[in-house]
Amino acid sequence: MTKTDTVLYTGKTHTTGGREGSARSDDSQLDVRLSPPGSGKPGTNPEQLFAAGWSACFIGAMTKAAGKRQLRLPAETAVDAEVDLGTTDGAYFLQARLAISLPGIEAEVARAIVEDAHQTCPYSKATRGNIAVELTLV
Repeated sequence: MTKTDTVLYTGKTHTTGGREGSARSDDSQLDVRLSPPGSGKPGTNPEQLFAAGWSACFIGAMTKAAGKRQLRLPAETAVDAEVDLGTTDGAYFLQARLAISLPGIEAEVARAIVEDAHQTCPYSKATRGNIAVELTLV
C-alpha cells in the first residue's frame, strides 16, 4: 500500500440515514438527499455519486496524459460512467464501465491517453484489482 506524503485536499462529508438519508459536505457545496437505486424516491445514490466522481477525476487524468503529448483535450471530451451494484453468493459488489469520448483525437493516440489516465487516476488506482472495470473508447 502506498502512503501519501503530501495531502492535497480532503473531502469531508457528514452522512445520516444511509441509502435513505442525506449527505452534506463541510463547506455545504454538496448537499444531497439519498435514496436506494430504483426506489423512485427523490435523491441520488452512492453508485451515482461514485460514477460522477470517477468520471470527473478520469477526465483530469486524461488532461494530464494529453499534456504530456503536447495535446489539449477537446471541449467535447466526455466520460459516461456506469457503476453497477450487484451480488455474488449473497455478497455485495461493484463493477464499472467507462465509455470515453475524445472526439477529433486519432484512435491510437486516444487509446494511449486513456491507458495513461487509467494508470494515474486515483479512482482507477483504488478500484484496480478490486472490481471489474471496462474501459471503452467511443
